[in-house]
This record gives sequence, structure tokens and C-alpha cells, in this order.
Amino acid sequence: NIQYFIDNKAFQDTTIYVLVDTIGPIVSNDNSSPFTEYRSPFQIDTLATAIKILSSFVQKRDSIKITISSEYNRDYDVWLNSQSNMATRYWLKNDIGDSATVWISSPNLNTINLDLEHGVYFRKHIFQSAYDNEARIDRSDALYKNIQKNNNITLKKKYWKTRTEASFSLNQTGMTNWVKGGENSISALAEIVAHADYENKETKVTSANFIRLKYGILASKDYGIRKNVDLLETSSKINTKAFGKFDLSAYMLFKTTIDKGYKYPNDSTIVSKFLNPATMTLGFGLDYKPNKQTSITLSPLSYKLSFVTDTALIDQTSYGIDKDKKSKHEPGFSFLLNNTTQISKQIKMVNTLQLFTNYENKPQNIDIDWELTITAKINWFTDLKLNTHLIFDDDTKTLEFDKHDKPVTWPDGTQKKNARVQFKEIIGFTLAFTF
Repeated sequence: NIQYFIDNKAFQDTTIYVLVDTIGPIVSNDNSSPFTEYRSPFQIDTLATAIKILSSFVQKRDSIKITISSEYNRDYDVWLNSQSNMATRYWLKNDIGDSATVWISSPNLNTINLDLEHGVYFRKHIFQSAYDNEARIDRSDALYKNIQKNNNITLKKKYWKTRTEASFSLNQTGMTNWVKGGENSISALAEIVAHADYENKETKVTSANFIRLKYGILASKDYGIRKNVDLLETSSKINTKAFGKFDLSAYMLFKTTIDKGYKYPNDSTIVSKFLNPATMTLGFGLDYKPNKQTSITLSPLSYKLSFVTDTALIDQTSYGIDKDKKSKHEPGFSFLLNNTTQISKQIKMVNTLQLFTNYENKPQNIDIDWELTITAKINWFTDLKLNTHLIFDDDTKTLEFDKHDKPVTWPDGTQKKNARVQFKEIIGFTLAFTF
């Protein structure tokens, strides 16, 4: 009881006893849980306690993401978190590509820690004044004079650049109306291409030359080993500066085969062999180069020669040559396009398109020779290569068959021949070497 006085009168207050729960809450064994368990008969303000515990848990686990960007457009995410032990590796690079590595971490919510990579050391520059004054290099006047008498080095200019590319591949081949013979199959193909390029900046004369040999064989269950691909091609082009991106250009292109080809399944009828057939195209005009990857040659003064020397074995009419002749001469207009496109770091596409029209005979019928090669690099010596080759020559005829694979004949009994699109497709893994 508490006794007190007001106006000299004594008063006595009542004492109130409060019983407080002295037993704490029961905590869950799951440390990641923000909740606390309570059991009867104890009663407390569970809502206030839950809010307090949840607020504390959110504060401990709350995170802030900071993004650090480099000059190479790479983003590094760092999470500021009092419970996080994560570290992010960050490369510090200068303008010449030298780099050092630091580790970025967050020891608590408001701190970023930077640690240098283990094993990286810095050395301070030592000023020249730190060396002994007597440290010097002795110089001999006699030796110095002898050095002065040496002649200057004369640099010899190099105008020619050469390179050779060789490849070997296993391929799947598909053909349609291919005049020189062949069939769909699994085959092996070898290709060698040699380049020789000339450039003289003083005289503004350039020259591009190459020779290519492609030869493929296939193994068939019915016909054994035989030729599948056969091409010998060489080209030479010489340019001199005209104006802007245009050059005066003269070129020569020659194509033939090197081995015998048969009209399978009949292996007794020869349809091609070395220099039978062969074509040579000469042209003079303008060469336009919008960039280093593209060359467009327009030759209004062109000449195309096609010939078959052995008409006793080979039917020259299949290649547009008259029955009583061994060669065909065509003045006309030619168009050449060479383009190399780097689709990505690993994928390259090469386009070669040749067009020719005869001024004297059906100039509206344009001869087409289009080759496309797409190469996907797998590693330093292995490529995945796709090659397509399309030819259309109005003078090159193939025998015509009906839907039942029977010959279609003229009234005199001879079999009809028509000009058709020739198409060849090769895809496969290639072992490639450059030297």
C-alpha cells in the first residue's frame, strides 16, 4: 500500500499486482524461417511479434542489385546483401588490351569490397635519381665512328603474295541433270586452290590469279569406285586504275576436266575427259570494287571458246558444238561477280557468278554459272562446308525421257535433247589446311 496526504488528510492507495509471463517463445529449428512458434497456455501479442520478426528477416535478407559495365559492353551484376558471400570476377582493361582481375563482393548491405586477383603484383617505377651517379655506359669514339660508316639498309619491295589452300572431305552429293555424269552418293572430295596476287602501288597495277583442282570419287555397291567430281579451273585478271572505284580490267578464264567421265550406269559411253570439253573466256572492260570483299567485272568486249578435241569418243553436240565441228566461237558480253561475306566470326559465304550472252546467236539466252560455298569453322583444321553449283547453257543439251523413263524421240527416231538446269550440291565435313 502507498499512503499519501492531500490538505493534511491521509489517503491510502491500492497496490495492483501484475503477473508477467517469464517463459520465452519456442523457436523453430529451421533457421531460414522467419516465424516463431508459441504454445498454450501462454498468450502474448502474436501479431506484433510476427510483424517484428518479419521486418527483421526482410532487413537481413533484403538485396540491392548494382550493375557494373565495362567498355566492351559486358555487364557484371553485384548483389548488396548482408547475408551474401558471393563474389564477381571483373576484368580491368586499358586501351591496349592489358588487364588485371579484381573480385567484387558485398560483405554487408551498404558496402562493396574490391580484392585484387591472387598472384597479381604491381611494381612502382624507380626514379633515375635513385641510381648511383657513377652508373653509366662507356662509349668508344672509334667504335661510334665505325657504326656511322655502315650503309643504310635497303628494303626490297614485295609485289607478289601467294597462298595455297588444300582440303579433304567426306560428303553427301545430290545432282540434277549434270551433263558430265555422276549420281547421288556418299563420296570423298579433294580440292587444292593456289593463289598468286600482284600489287604495285606506284604503277597502280594489280593482278589476281588462281588455279583450282577439284576431284572426287565415290564407292557404289553396284558400280564400284568411280569419278564423281572433276574440275580444273584457272583464272587470271589484270587491272589498272581508271577512276574512283573503277579499274580497267582484262581477264582470262579456263575450265576443263582431267579424267574420263561416263554416262552411268553405262560405263562404256565416255562423256568427258581431259580437255574434252573445255571452255576459255576472254574479256575486257571495267572492274568495280565497292569494298574489299566484292568485285564486279563488266566486259562488253568478250570472247568465249568451247571445244571438244576427241569427237570420235565424245558427242560434241551435248556441249553446243555443231556436229561437223570441234569448236564453237562466241563474241559477246560477260559479267563476273565475286563476293565474300563474313556472316559471323565462324561462318563465311563465297559467291561466284558468271554470266555470258552471245551477240550473234540468241542474245536473250544467257549462260549462267553460279557457285556458292558456305563454310562453318569447327576448329582450326576442321570445317563444315556446303557447296552448290548451278549451270545453265542454252547450247548444252541433255537427253529427254518421259515419266516412265523411256526416251522421247523425234519422228525420225532420234532421241530429243533439251537444255536444262544442271545442279550439284555437296555437303560434308572438311579437313582444311592453308600454307
